[in-house]
Amino acid sequence: MSDAIITVENLGKRYTLRHQAAGGLLREKLTSALHAPARWLRRTAAARPATREEFWALREINFSIHRGEVTGIIGRNGAGKSTLLKILSRITEPTTGRVTLRGRVASLLEVGTGFHPELTGRENIFLNGAILGMTRAEIRRKFDEIVAFAEVERFIDMPVKYYSSGMYVRLAFAVAAHLEPEILIIDEVLAVGDLQFQQKCLGKMKEVASGEGRTVLFVSHNTAAIAQLCTTGIFLEQGRIKHAGGIADCLMHYAASMRAESGRLIDMVKTLDDRLNVEVIRVNGTDERVIYLPSGTERLNIEMELRLREPLPLSMEIHLREQFGGCLAFFSPGHMDPAKGVIPLAAGRHRLSAELHLPRLHRGRYTLDLALTRPGIAYYVQALGLCALQHEGTATPTGVVFDQSAQGAGFLLLQGSFSAQLALPTVPVKT
Repeated sequence: MSDAIITVENLGKRYTLRHQAAGGLLREKLTSALHAPARWLRRTAAARPATREEFWALREINFSIHRGEVTGIIGRNGAGKSTLLKILSRITEPTTGRVTLRGRVASLLEVGTGFHPELTGRENIFLNGAILGMTRAEIRRKFDEIVAFAEVERFIDMPVKYYSSGMYVRLAFAVAAHLEPEILIIDEVLAVGDLQFQQKCLGKMKEVASGEGRTVLFVSHNTAAIAQLCTTGIFLEQGRIKHAGGIADCLMHYAASMRAESGRLIDMVKTLDDRLNVEVIRVNGTDERVIYLPSGTERLNIEMELRLREPLPLSMEIHLREQFGGCLAFFSPGHMDPAKGVIPLAAGRHRLSAELHLPRLHRGRYTLDLALTRPGIAYYVQALGLCALQHEGTATPTGVVFDQSAQGAGFLLLQGSFSAQLALPTVPVKT
């Protein structure tokens, strides 16, 4: 149609996966070749050749997005969301099909995308504006607004390689949102920012779309943010469009898919810092993603086992949400009492535990988000939509249990405890 600003026709992206035959580490191969060359030659000659496999990250993708629409792209990890955004941002080429873009595109896909680490924040703002085709005068007019939004006034003349991940994302989003592209593409990178800045970004995206008539594509596992911001949606599953249309319908199809293939909690964990690795996560003793809470359930227990490569201070942050609504309750000991709620952990394996006192809830389905963080500084791990809680409701003194309301019941601060202990490796006992 004439007002379609993005048109995608029969889009496909194929990658070739190369599977190398097992043969040990390079150091082991070199040692073997030096000490026993005849044996190494025999093994090399008999070794199976590497095999190749075709993998379609996207296939037969067709859709159009109109000017001023805010479209949420949802799906599991590996569904093809980021690949689609990279093609729309012209970072990678499609294998089949074509994309038609009628306007300038600004994208924020990964921390540091489009920034040169050796340049200062000021220089990177002008560089990104020039890439978008803006004149120096146009960029200068927006400069103060960008810096104020990003809250990096003191560091604007410092090379961005010294910025924290949160500072990087704040400046990158401010640049992308304020330099007046016709199309704004945002991936899950906003998860790196703190809760206050995420809300600030959602407000800015809504302003950009409704007030300025620009088009926004937004990828997130945070279904509440998707429902709040977007009017249309695209649900991807295994590289294909499962459903496209109104955002409410898309979210319902996504939820139905998640219930059909609930999977394990660990599958929802996204590590944002390579200094730690989450190995085990359980909610009320199970690692399943749909958890049944009988009427009268007052507590929720969360356990995590993780390995740290170096010392790191950690706290846990938990959001209890309506299935597609806003935040009902919030648990963050690191914000309430940093001296006790942020625990300094040594390198090694640790077990983290949190016990939450649940508020009185209507009967219905709720969503739990979890993060490991150092409040105000960095997010290390996020699990948005970690699990669904099917709560049978809390009875009133007269025995009545109310169903979940259409509107949010407000925002509560969850009471609870948070602790950590060194997790020793399990030693088998001989009998």
